[in-house]
Amino acid sequence: MRKVYLSNTPRQEALAKFMAAVEIPRRTETAAVADALGRITAEAVFARFSMPAYHSAAMDGIAVKAEKTFGAADQNPLRLEPDIEYCSINTGEPLPNGFDAVIKVEDIQFLKDKQAEILAPAPPWQYVRAVGEDVVAGELIVPARHCLRPPDLGALLAGGITELELIAKPKAAIIPSGTEIVDPAKKRDKGSIPDFNSTVISSFLQQWGAEPVIRPSVPDDPALIREAITGALEIADLVIVNAGSSAGEKDYTFSVIEELGEVFLHGVATRPGKPTILGKIDQKPVIGLPGYPVSAYLSLEWFVSPLVFRYFGLPLPQREKLNVTLGRRVVSEMGMEEFVRMNVGFVNGRYIANPLTRGAGVTMSLVRADGLLIIPAHSLGYEQDETVELELYRPQAELNCNLLAAGSHDLIIDLLATALKEQDSHYSLSSAHLGSMGGINAVGRGQSHFAGVHLFDPDTEEYNWPYIEKMLPGEKVHLVNLVYRMQGWIVPKGNPDGIKTVNHLAAKKISFINRQKGAGTRVLFDHLLKEANLTSDHIYGYEREEYSHLNVAAAVAAGTARVGLGIKPAAEAFCLDFVPLIEERYDLLMSDPFYNSPESKILLNIIRDPKFQKQVENMGGYNMRDAGKIMEKR
Repeated sequence: MRKVYLSNTPRQEALAKFMAAVEIPRRTETAAVADALGRITAEAVFARFSMPAYHSAAMDGIAVKAEKTFGAADQNPLRLEPDIEYCSINTGEPLPNGFDAVIKVEDIQFLKDKQAEILAPAPPWQYVRAVGEDVVAGELIVPARHCLRPPDLGALLAGGITELELIAKPKAAIIPSGTEIVDPAKKRDKGSIPDFNSTVISSFLQQWGAEPVIRPSVPDDPALIREAITGALEIADLVIVNAGSSAGEKDYTFSVIEELGEVFLHGVATRPGKPTILGKIDQKPVIGLPGYPVSAYLSLEWFVSPLVFRYFGLPLPQREKLNVTLGRRVVSEMGMEEFVRMNVGFVNGRYIANPLTRGAGVTMSLVRADGLLIIPAHSLGYEQDETVELELYRPQAELNCNLLAAGSHDLIIDLLATALKEQDSHYSLSSAHLGSMGGINAVGRGQSHFAGVHLFDPDTEEYNWPYIEKMLPGEKVHLVNLVYRMQGWIVPKGNPDGIKTVNHLAAKKISFINRQKGAGTRVLFDHLLKEANLTSDHIYGYEREEYSHLNVAAAVAAGTARVGLGIKPAAEAFCLDFVPLIEERYDLLMSDPFYNSPESKILLNIIRDPKFQKQVENMGGYNMRDAGKIMEKR
């Protein structure tokens, strides 16, 4: 029977209610100092011994009695007798009884009769490490609730501590659920989903200091889910069930937790992350996470990390925040707190941020994200050019070296990003698939360093410049060729529909997958329609849009479309066939400041490198004959 959410509770209210209702009892354990890096101390630790435990030499040289060296000067050298007035000593050796200073070897002249001549007096305790200079017996080395760092381990051992009492890691059982879940290493049949969520959830828990245990996956069966949760409670301090938390007919997590214990909340007013369950069984916290990965990871951070850090007695870590300018409008639904993953780059003295794909199932949005935009529940979003605050996933300093590319999608941009990182690890490259026209606008507005463009103008039979002059009149920009590439039909293996021209699409009403408005490929397709005296009404699926060549190929591979217009490497990535149609020119549009920057020179050197060009051409469908050449207006 299909369920409905019990609540739509604001996130902070849900967290407060959960934290007030559950607690993980703190346990301690004894461990060797050598194995304690990153662990949390259960109690204050005091030194048993002093370090050093004796007065020792801090320099190689001679040990002396300070009072016997008074009067030594450049004009009045003083000679000391061996064994009586000085003793040779090396760094770290105990200071002999009766001696209270060290003169370093560079300040000594040894004579033939073994006398030591000095030209300056040695004050008492010169170059001597006194007893307890580093650690004094009885001194506090580290307090309770302290996360142990490498220097802490050294100080503990120096103070005579070889074992200490630590807060035991809380055990967290992770139960992956769903009949469709399979081991990531096994063959993936249609309808199966690899269980990568468990590894990510486990990794987050390890990062926070917990001890995760991934339990066997459980199919959508209430009895088996009940058995899995009951078993997990026997070995864990908290239990996390991944998936089955929504309101579908086969989502049983809520009902099982309610049957075995208590459910405090089912449904949080967030996007993503709404299908979250917070409950308790046998006084232990039990959390039902959504199945979609982004929802699961965010919900884990909101409700599990506070539990873990409170268990250790540590404050919850806070991310660095940064004010940025939005490169694109970001809309939101009133009443839902929304979490939007963002790319950030430093362009013309401003931090520019663009939203990544917002779907709850898009793991790559977190892989590529530089920061997180949190839109309050009372807001409908933000406009382009508006200043907003982000929580950063990366340090601000790294963002200063993050180049932003916009415009048309091409796989070469990803190769370029890899080559840039290999050449100088300080730099990174992020791209937004805005289409060629969107890329021109982004460069013109100072919101992108460069843009990929491939817009053919049928009136002049020229690429890119006619559009640039129309959209950016009077702007000083530079156009650099990246590649000539073949556009063609992406079709299933064997081209079963026999597609060669756009007329075949129209005549046979073949399902087509298009690119978004403003994309160069969309402009090319519209040109082909016009040449064939066809309109968009003749094409089945014309209104259905994707934002990259890979997405077009994925649609054809999945069978939701029979044909799309795109590039050969995208077809090959999905083992599809490619019917060549037309060679086009793909250029990079650069703002004047960026073109004259050191970063631009690095990029151009990569593009002009024969090794890079060979790598591109080996992908098929590419020709780098003018790569790196400045493309002048006709």
